[in-house]
Amino acid sequence: MLLIAGVVLLIMALILGKPLLTGEDATGFAVLDIFKRLEMVFVNQLSMVGITIMTLFGFASYMNYLGANDVAVSLLTKPLGKIRAKYLLVPIVFIIGNILSLFVPSASSLAVILMAILYPVLKKIGLSALTAGGVIATVATIMPTPLGADNVIAAKTLGYDLFDYVFLNHALISIPTLLVMAVVHYFWQKFMDKKQGDLAFVDIEEAEVQGEEKPLPPKYYAILPMLPLIFIVVIGIFFSNIKADVVILTFVSFFIALVLEFLRKRSFRQPLDDSFEFFKGMGQGFTQVVVLVVGGVMFAEGMQAIGIIDMLTTSVQNVDSAGTMLTFIFSGATFLLGLVSGGGLAMFYATIDMIPNIAASANIDGIMVALPMQMIANLVRSISPVAAVIMVVASIIKVSPIEIIKRTSMPVIVGIIMVMILSLVIL
Repeated sequence: MLLIAGVVLLIMALILGKPLLTGEDATGFAVLDIFKRLEMVFVNQLSMVGITIMTLFGFASYMNYLGANDVAVSLLTKPLGKIRAKYLLVPIVFIIGNILSLFVPSASSLAVILMAILYPVLKKIGLSALTAGGVIATVATIMPTPLGADNVIAAKTLGYDLFDYVFLNHALISIPTLLVMAVVHYFWQKFMDKKQGDLAFVDIEEAEVQGEEKPLPPKYYAILPMLPLIFIVVIGIFFSNIKADVVILTFVSFFIALVLEFLRKRSFRQPLDDSFEFFKGMGQGFTQVVVLVVGGVMFAEGMQAIGIIDMLTTSVQNVDSAGTMLTFIFSGATFLLGLVSGGGLAMFYATIDMIPNIAASANIDGIMVALPMQMIANLVRSISPVAAVIMVVASIIKVSPIEIIKRTSMPVIVGIIMVMILSLVIL
């Protein structure tokens, strides 16, 4: 949709007599210039952020195929069964779930894993199904990670080093917000259980939650999904003179996993066949994110071609509190679109390319606009009835998505307020 909108805007620019390309870039035929710009956008995005996103998707897909993600989740959640103060588990599960999202980036995939592994534990301890579902539906939101596609795109577009963007900016806002959300979850779930009574304790057969049992690899495989993150942090802190980006470190992690598979299975053929899951995952990254980013850039270029961005940049020049105004406008639009569509990141990808120029005209750093917008895009997903994660959890528990949203609404709304306040104070 964004791609089509961008092409339509470029056609409008041609009708208005505005040249799309000049000099050596021009094809010599105005209509072909539209597709030349599309080619240039694809090439630029694939060489800049596209290959990073595809590599991260590929590695996540390979880890999921090997069962390494399931092992990691199982090991991290196993001690929870020893806790007897049931509502104390609510903030603990929320924090652990967010940590797990560092290497299981898909909210819906993580929800499926947690419902299979963690729900039976929470049920035995006495937590209601709706409390468990409400917490699990909010675990993959704004954890600071250099493995997130949105962080990669934001850092590249805004001109930040990825490590600095994530750990020196994102983390200053996201970590306090997550801690506050954990506390709100504790009181909100307790209140809702008391209010709903027996209706909160939906009876679910454990077999339905857990699905088919599949053989898992050895426990030491739990470290594999964390390898890219470990390498990034260690090099960023202790070996800053080494120039190794996310793609390099992810490929290193992939080959380490492949060697382990060779040794464990004492075979070359089977591990090599399994390794193609990595490249299938790269394809998913291309179709799910890179194409959306390309569409967003084309939309931004269309806006630029017909003069809308120039109009916006001119309108915010010399305006008092322009930075605050821009932050609220972009974040508000992201919230509304995310609520309706179930994925606010579409708005983020569509506008991130134009934010640096607009922010510069308002004499502010683009991160002041982009970062809260990015976080709200991830948070609002957990209160949208059409979001994949909400529908997954609701279908497993066999309740209406609205019942899950009742449990996620207060923590998420408080989280959004925290993001806006901290962004205006810190950035």
